[in-house]
Amino acid sequence: MDLLRTDLIPAPRVADLHPDGRRFAFGPEPLLDAGPGAGTVARWLRRELGAATGWELPAAGAGRSAELRLRVDPEGVGDAGPEAYRIDIGPDGAELTGATATGLFWAAQTLRQLLGPDAYRKAPPVGPGRAWSLPHGTVVDGPRFGWRGMMLDVARHFTPKDGVLRYVDLLAAHKLNVLHLHLTDDQGWRVEIKRYPRLTEVGGWRARSRWGHRASPLWNETPHGGFYTQDDLREIVAYAAERHVRVVPEVDVPGHSQAAIAAYPELGNTDVVDTAALRVWDDWGISENVLAPTEAVLRFYEGVFEELLELFPAEVSPFVHVGGDECPKAQWKASGTAQERIRELGVDGEDGLQSWFVRHFDGWLAQRGRRLIGWDEILEGGLAPGAAVSSWRGYAGGIAAAEAGHDVVMCPEQQVYLDHRQAGGPDEPMPIGYVRSLEDVYRFEPVPPKLSPEAAAHVLGAQANVWTEVMENQDRVDYQAFPRLAAFAEVVWSRLPEPEERDYPDFEARMTAHYARLDVLGVGYRPPGGPLPWQRRPGVQGRPIEGVPPNV
Repeated sequence: MDLLRTDLIPAPRVADLHPDGRRFAFGPEPLLDAGPGAGTVARWLRRELGAATGWELPAAGAGRSAELRLRVDPEGVGDAGPEAYRIDIGPDGAELTGATATGLFWAAQTLRQLLGPDAYRKAPPVGPGRAWSLPHGTVVDGPRFGWRGMMLDVARHFTPKDGVLRYVDLLAAHKLNVLHLHLTDDQGWRVEIKRYPRLTEVGGWRARSRWGHRASPLWNETPHGGFYTQDDLREIVAYAAERHVRVVPEVDVPGHSQAAIAAYPELGNTDVVDTAALRVWDDWGISENVLAPTEAVLRFYEGVFEELLELFPAEVSPFVHVGGDECPKAQWKASGTAQERIRELGVDGEDGLQSWFVRHFDGWLAQRGRRLIGWDEILEGGLAPGAAVSSWRGYAGGIAAAEAGHDVVMCPEQQVYLDHRQAGGPDEPMPIGYVRSLEDVYRFEPVPPKLSPEAAAHVLGAQANVWTEVMENQDRVDYQAFPRLAAFAEVVWSRLPEPEERDYPDFEARMTAHYARLDVLGVGYRPPGGPLPWQRRPGVQGRPIEGVPPNV
């Protein structure tokens, strides 16, 4: 039998939807029957789907069966893992079954897609009531990877709390389940630490920002800043958990720390730099001002992480990201204090100091039941067995980590840095880095073919990274992230063929329907034909500059 072509994104494993016109039509007041373990998904459906349809979705009572039925039953979905689900649609309505509550939630997201773009509205459109229906058939699905994430840099340009909550919803709508928040950098500190209030009072604000790439002569003279209170972060974590998204916090050490040093000058290398004169950095790139390798600095950051762990409970955020990347060594080379510490520790020079920082917090976090994850530079000097690696400098770091028995999240700059330009034309706003089109992202493969089967098992999944130096607001983040994040979501969820064999025309055709969903959600994505006039940034210099390599 021919099957109805679906516009689902990401593509499910099985979608047997019948093309013969048989549909289940919902009445004006459908009932909902939520079995044991389905309560949170039922609340989400009543709130989100109820807003779009006007349905209250009351519980089924005696004498009438429910048109929507929610079940948590591992036996009912096969052996596709804890996030697997099944949807059965027939003359008596729709039954959603998840291996766990998480799988059931992904089933609810698929149900919403099947109902059409209007199912994403915040209220029913005024006018004649519309009919809601579903095609008869079955969808059976489950993800390829357990880590399906996006890194959002809120340090370079701050994303207010409501914007973070919005991105949690957007991730969940695409069955992505990790939001990695880059909370600290040279250009800003975004998390309230009560024992160190100057981190946000001083470190949370900068006087101005460069407009464009760091080679641009233009400046935005408006002060920029903001931070999340501890209650804000508790709200974000709880909101995400209800949508089966876990939030991974990142506090960067020992580099990318000028904002912290500006707030507390004693954290810096005071014997070679007048750290009291430092301010939160207003430029992009990598600051030379790094943390001093002292016991006092370790104690300070232990205090930071103690408060952070309370905000991100282990049951929803087992991983803590410590950065560990791009740490310039010039100040340590010139610092008598740093050189004495090298001799005391017996480490291999300044690179050994960086490893000492990371290994200290690896052990400290492990003692508290957490797992350290960091950028692939943390491999230099060796890692404790439980640490995981975010492989950003291509695949090499991830391959080395996996072969050494470490878990890996693949996020290579050359493939899934969404701050990089989407096309080579002159209209791309503040063009950065490599050209990575929607099709390029769709052909990204998280598991390098040269990995042994044993090492490949250490690839937890992948994430797309959104660095915000040239993304000053939500519209710019939307433009860079979408529609490429939809392609990325299919790569990490669906079991696609090898990259060269993937059916990109089919994905592109399904995106036609998905653009309508994004429109209703208010996402300012890049249209297939290129940026709209108001999405351009004429005259603002990006990277690469003509004649300069893209990694400069």
